[in-house]
Amino acid sequence: MTVFAALGDSTTAGFGDRLPNHTWRGWAPIFAEALGARLHNFATSGARAADLERDQLPQALSVKPDLAAVLIGTNDTLRDPFSSARFAEHLDRTVAALRRAGAHVLTIRLPEPGRMFGLPGPLARPLARRMAEINQATDLVAARYDTIHFDAAGNPDSYDRQMWSVDRLHPSERGHRFIACSYFDLLTERGLIEGFAAARRPSPDPNGRPPSVPAQAFWLATAGTQWVIRRSTDLLPGLLRLAWAEWRHGSPDLDLLDLELGGGDEVHGRVA
Repeated sequence: MTVFAALGDSTTAGFGDRLPNHTWRGWAPIFAEALGARLHNFATSGARAADLERDQLPQALSVKPDLAAVLIGTNDTLRDPFSSARFAEHLDRTVAALRRAGAHVLTIRLPEPGRMFGLPGPLARPLARRMAEINQATDLVAARYDTIHFDAAGNPDSYDRQMWSVDRLHPSERGHRFIACSYFDLLTERGLIEGFAAARRPSPDPNGRPPSVPAQAFWLATAGTQWVIRRSTDLLPGLLRLAWAEWRHGSPDLDLLDLELGGGDEVHGRVA
């Protein structure tokens, strides 16, 4: 049986797709079931690229995966200090190790979180630039290691409100199914789906009922309040700093991604 190792953050851990027994499911189990693969899900809430390389990668390599998912980046953009160059190095080494182990690797271009949060322009623009740098780094790694690369950022369906849970950060069940279907389609386009004899494309339609308005209000009044407080103490100061720097100097106070110009050969040389 094909072994599928899933590395990532709360999205790959299934947040936003709650089952009747109050556990999280998410796109990875849906995708694994569609392929008839054995899933090992190592994703953890709040993970950044450094956490994947340090904690999740050794676990993934230990199960000798045929297929691996490396979906990361949102927390890197939402936290300070932010460095696209360090993100690129961690991602490069993680994907390189999985490819050397013989696994096909799934990667992603992430949509802009500011568009779903409904942030005002002065706060949304710096966050969008961070995500653009993260996606640029991921594009380079995907090209370098020939990954199965899903452009969620460029797909208009990614910004459909139905694809997102009430917190607007994690996919809803429909959103998780959208990710699973998208990767299934990419495997089909690459001719790789033929290696899964029992493969069937997952349904894009939810099989559970979406949360009611009272349920959403309860979440906002309980867990949602804690989420807002956490973001207010870590994300908001960084965004305000970036917005102030942009207003004062007319340019973003962000690292320049040097993965291709000079830094790229050095990064690749350490992991090849």
